[in-house]
Amino acid sequence: MTYSVSVIVGAAACLYVLWLALHEFFVRSPLDNVKGPPSPSVFVGHIIDFFQSEGGNFAKRMAETYGHVVKLRGLFGARMVLTHDSRVLHTVLIKDADAFPKCAAPYDEFMLLLGPGVFTTESAQHRRQRKQLNPVFSVAHLRRMTDIFYRIGYRACEAIQRRVGSFPDGALVDVNGWIGRMTLEMLGQAGLGYSFDNFVDDSTDAFGESVKSFFPTYSQVALIGFVVPIMSYVMPRRLIATIFRAIPHAELRKMMHISDLMEQRSKEIITEKKMALMKGDDELKHNVGEGKDLMSILLRANMLASAEEKLTDEELIAQMSTFMLAGMDTTSNALTRALYVLSEHPEEQERLREEVTEARNGDDLTYDALDKLPYLDAVCRETLRLYPPVAAIARGVAKDMTLPLHTPVIGVDGTVIQELHVSAGQWMLLNLQASNCDPVLWGEDALQWKPERWLEPLPTALEDARIPGVYSNLMTFSGGSRSCIGFKFSQLEMKVLLSLLISSFKFEATGQPVDWKYSAVSYPTMGEESTKPELLLRVTRVQQHR
Repeated sequence: MTYSVSVIVGAAACLYVLWLALHEFFVRSPLDNVKGPPSPSVFVGHIIDFFQSEGGNFAKRMAETYGHVVKLRGLFGARMVLTHDSRVLHTVLIKDADAFPKCAAPYDEFMLLLGPGVFTTESAQHRRQRKQLNPVFSVAHLRRMTDIFYRIGYRACEAIQRRVGSFPDGALVDVNGWIGRMTLEMLGQAGLGYSFDNFVDDSTDAFGESVKSFFPTYSQVALIGFVVPIMSYVMPRRLIATIFRAIPHAELRKMMHISDLMEQRSKEIITEKKMALMKGDDELKHNVGEGKDLMSILLRANMLASAEEKLTDEELIAQMSTFMLAGMDTTSNALTRALYVLSEHPEEQERLREEVTEARNGDDLTYDALDKLPYLDAVCRETLRLYPPVAAIARGVAKDMTLPLHTPVIGVDGTVIQELHVSAGQWMLLNLQASNCDPVLWGEDALQWKPERWLEPLPTALEDARIPGVYSNLMTFSGGSRSCIGFKFSQLEMKVLLSLLISSFKFEATGQPVDWKYSAVSYPTMGEESTKPELLLRVTRVQQHR
């Protein structure tokens, strides 16, 4: 019988994919001597535990139980390493970053859903995009955005006051919902030159709703993060997307609808902005953001870039979706967490209110003035230390590597492990939260929320460890060439809104149970059974904010 070339190639491809999925059951590895919990499932390993963990507590619990290096199991028993060893973090994110790509496969699920943006690309393409984007997030541009942030913050505060003004003892307010609306509008106006919300009614914008729904929906289909890289070896992105749209799974279809809608609206907005740019500065003055928004700055710079450095339309669309997603849930949920913690610490809340009120004296604070408020800065840093919105990030292993450890661990056989041996094709999960809360580095009170720690010298052990994060010896915004490019933008959002909200309102806990769930980004729900992102606090007006 004669077989066509296509049948032979297809069979070979299927066998290769099958080997990728099953070889972990037959091949021994040095990781077998690393301690870790037993796998709850032959097929999905610890994946479900990791993504359904309350607020990323699975990663935290693993660090507390097994130490700085933990062996986990992934899809079809694949070995994975969960670590917060500072030397390994430095090697993976900085020293040998090219050997640890975000995705060792041709592409992953985020490339499928968002396109080739700075969050999903690798190697030369990523470096080219990063080079174009770095100037966009300069402090000079952020200083000009402070007024935009205040203008949005005032409108939101006025809307909240209309809700609570008639209740002298305060009213229950979904703080998470309001902060989500504020950060979305800030990202829209300052990032895209686009308005999502007028804060007058509860009308919704389809693009904004898609951004808000992305990660909660993703949590319901998180297994595609392990399936897509395997499929990527034999199928193009568009074909996998077509297959996913046809699968009769409600959440998967919703995920693909969100992806399609974000791509379509991004195309429309970029087209409108290009037309406005070609008409000149007079036209831009009549647009949202007045041409000062990040996308206008990027488009203007891209028009002047050389052919080798110019971003394609597909890349520009992906940057837009990526920027909205990366900035929306992370900042809004970090700020929500700050208000929640302050509601449980009324003395610290009052101390912050006094500092902000005295500094403002009825006026807006400039970018530099906000940066010089010590207790506001301490509250932000401590909240981001103890509760990073993203608890862990993943990196693939592109080649066999030996990684020296900063803190040796004891192996299953009782020997001291001073080096970690990883093999090509394996996954490493970098435990950002555990690094931020490591008692070895931060002291015995590492798990306590204490803003005062930032008003004193940091522990010597922390300085000696040389944590590779880009922000305050923390891994919250990651480190190296793939660190969060917009972390200063996020900090400005957080400080502007926190200063306005605290000087306008008093926040009190309700006593109702709050669950912090994890879906790539942690988010609050009212009770363990709920899946709705929500945080109810009792909010009381304390004074006029102007």
